[in-house]
Amino acid sequence: MLNEVTPEPNLPAYDAPDQPPTRHGSWLRILGLILVIGLGAVVWHIYQNQKQNVANSASQAAALQSRPTPVQVTPAEQRPMPIFLTALGTVTPYMTVTVKARVNGELEPVKFTEGQQVRQGETIMVIDPRPYKAILDQAKGNLAHDQALLKDAQAQYARYKALYDAGVTSKETLDTDAATQGQYLGAIEADKAAVEAAQLQLDYCTIQSPINGRIGLRLVDPGNMIAANVTNLVVINQFEPIAVFFTLPENQLPEVLRKLATDKRMPVDAYDRDDVHKLASGYLLTADNQIDTTTGTGKLKAVFDNKDQALFPNQFVNVHLELEDRPKAIVVPSAAIQSGLQGSYVWVIDTDANGVATSRIQPVKVALAEGEVTIVDSGLEAGQNVIVDGADRLQAGKKVIVSAARQRGGKGGSQQGSKFPGAGAASGTGAGQTGKKEQQ
Repeated sequence: MLNEVTPEPNLPAYDAPDQPPTRHGSWLRILGLILVIGLGAVVWHIYQNQKQNVANSASQAAALQSRPTPVQVTPAEQRPMPIFLTALGTVTPYMTVTVKARVNGELEPVKFTEGQQVRQGETIMVIDPRPYKAILDQAKGNLAHDQALLKDAQAQYARYKALYDAGVTSKETLDTDAATQGQYLGAIEADKAAVEAAQLQLDYCTIQSPINGRIGLRLVDPGNMIAANVTNLVVINQFEPIAVFFTLPENQLPEVLRKLATDKRMPVDAYDRDDVHKLASGYLLTADNQIDTTTGTGKLKAVFDNKDQALFPNQFVNVHLELEDRPKAIVVPSAAIQSGLQGSYVWVIDTDANGVATSRIQPVKVALAEGEVTIVDSGLEAGQNVIVDGADRLQAGKKVIVSAARQRGGKGGSQQGSKFPGAGAASGTGAGQTGKKEQQ
């Protein structure tokens, strides 16, 4: 018998888990790839632009480097230049007199106008002379009285002398008359002294200027009672000549004193507060006999004729004391002098055979400098062109073109023109000396 196979019951089919749609994941991958490619393209474009900009900048820099730089030049000059020391000075009257009365009395109307020039011996004020005239008359009367008494005593002595010689009178009487005569002689001498004293007091009533000078403002009005040797009436300052006091450091004094010992009239110039315009020329008179220990300076006195009265008392001036005169000094404008780690230098112009001008650094040794002018000890020759404007854009060997606005004569093919302005000099580097300014 055949075994019957019992059919298995129908089992439910196995349910597989749900899978994400394959189509959605593909789009995300494609989008990410597109973003990466775009970003790479942007970066590549930026890189290419920067590379091009760098190339352009290098090209422009090379073009600018090869382009000539406009500069302004002037030639170094050789000319006489005085060497001097500078200091700040104070103008002081050569003589100052404060007028006071020497007698008591009432001040009469003055004989001057405030600020006028007065001469020595000129009457400027008068004190009421009447009381002193009376005292003088009284002294003269006493003198006349004693002179009359003396004359009588002399006549009486002569009579008694004749009687004594005849033996009529005694020696004692003759001696008494001689003594009386001597007393009158002494009284007369005293009377004469009293007359002189009274005359002197009367003369003091007329106040005269003791110096030549300019009279100041009146300090007392007419009609006031004046006390002798107490009341200041007016001040008179002497303007012609006039003095200037100034100080120098003690380390400069020995050179000045040596020069003063051989040259009794060392030239001195007075300049205004800006140290530009020369006011007057004079000479050094003397130096003080000691050094101020608080400042380490010595005081000196210069004298100026001051005929035009350009100097005024208590005025501040810049003093230029000349020490020597350099007849062949090399002078350049101060604007041409540059300073670096290696010291002072100037930019000079070199021109080749083709007429191409290039800049070059030239070291120099500066002697003295001030304002617009500098004296150079070494490093330059007369006529050599130096750059005074445009040096801040220069490099060694860079091509330059001279500006037509200020072409100057000298080497390097630049056009001949007027000389650089000004003159003047200032505190010297290192030595404390200066080159002298010419009046503008």
